Amino acid sequence: MDFDQIIDRRGTYGQKWDAMEDLYNVSPDDGLAMWVADTDFAVPDVVSRKMHDMADHGIYGYTDARKPYVGAIQWWMQNRHGWSVDENAVFTTTGLVNAIGLCLDIYTAPGDGVVVFTPVYHAFARMIAQADRKVVECGLVRQDGTYQMDFDAYDAQMTGNEKMVILCSPHNPGGRVWTREELEQVAAFCERHDLILVSDEIHMDLVFEGHKHLPMEVAVPSVQNRLITLVAPSKTFNFAGLHTGQVVIHDPELQAAFRKRITRLGISPNTAGEFATIAAYSQQGAEYVEQLVAYLTKNKQVFDEAINAIPGLKSMPLQATYLAWVDFSGTGMSREEFTARVEKSARIAANYGTTFGSGGESFMRFNLGTQHSRIKEACARMAEAFADLQ
Repeated sequence: MDFDQIIDRRGTYGQKWDAMEDLYNVSPDDGLAMWVADTDFAVPDVVSRKMHDMADHGIYGYTDARKPYVGAIQWWMQNRHGWSVDENAVFTTTGLVNAIGLCLDIYTAPGDGVVVFTPVYHAFARMIAQADRKVVECGLVRQDGTYQMDFDAYDAQMTGNEKMVILCSPHNPGGRVWTREELEQVAAFCERHDLILVSDEIHMDLVFEGHKHLPMEVAVPSVQNRLITLVAPSKTFNFAGLHTGQVVIHDPELQAAFRKRITRLGISPNTAGEFATIAAYSQQGAEYVEQLVAYLTKNKQVFDEAINAIPGLKSMPLQATYLAWVDFSGTGMSREEFTARVEKSARIAANYGTTFGSGGESFMRFNLGTQHSRIKEACARMAEAFADLQ
């Protein structure tokens, strides 16, 4: 796979490039899009061929691809993650944000507290608030340059009104791969406070050397009676626009409730998403992932070295994902000042740390899922934008 190939996404209605000027006042003509979490890489050939076959067939009627679709998911989870998934445990939603909305609607009530470990993926808090539930922020602790959990503090925060935890595993934006011990602590926390656990594992395949993602159900089998796991091929294979995510539920009661609600709402998979998943979750897809992770490893090494060479800036070491989390607190600048330097001087569109909740105020998130040449250009621009500190 030629990840170095520049594919011009401008003018294709792609949000990452065509919306950056409206959101960040950075023109796609001279700016770099390093915000929303999709990549600038083509999908693997096996997926592209499947999409061409579907288009060339010429009839896009009702389909029944569940058997090969679920079979591909089962194969992938077993072979890549050592996770045995039952056929009846797999549900399909229009992406994982939709899945989170459904979980909130099914398993909690208005006014209930929902725990998130902040800073964390901004859609969690947005969906909780839109559902008229209360966002309960349990802050992650920075230790040895990365994030840790503090369950003594979290226990003290609980009021009894909390009904659910949403865990991001691997963590976005910090890039942590939670250890078995940490996942056991999350499960024990949920047990102590009788909380449903929603584990968003969408970045499970993008893990760097020296680290291994453990699905929550593999790490702590006993948590199955309160566990809902969210997975999707969309981040790994770059087809988020097909809006296809999977919800895995093995507990019979939780499973029955979810099935009843999506049946009532008439939610079913779209054909393109099913076909893309069948193609991606294959041996050819696995080869693509190995190449992708190797490429992203080089990107993060180049980016971290350059960013950490700028006095006052610190890029959190990534264990997973392609989303770099950069701390500007050492500059002594206000959030408005360092943001202006990134956008106006460096001409880079990156996510604001404040959108990820408490603890994100001094940060910005940079998407490294792009070509080496663009990473090097971004590093040069950042060095120039903060040249007075050097």
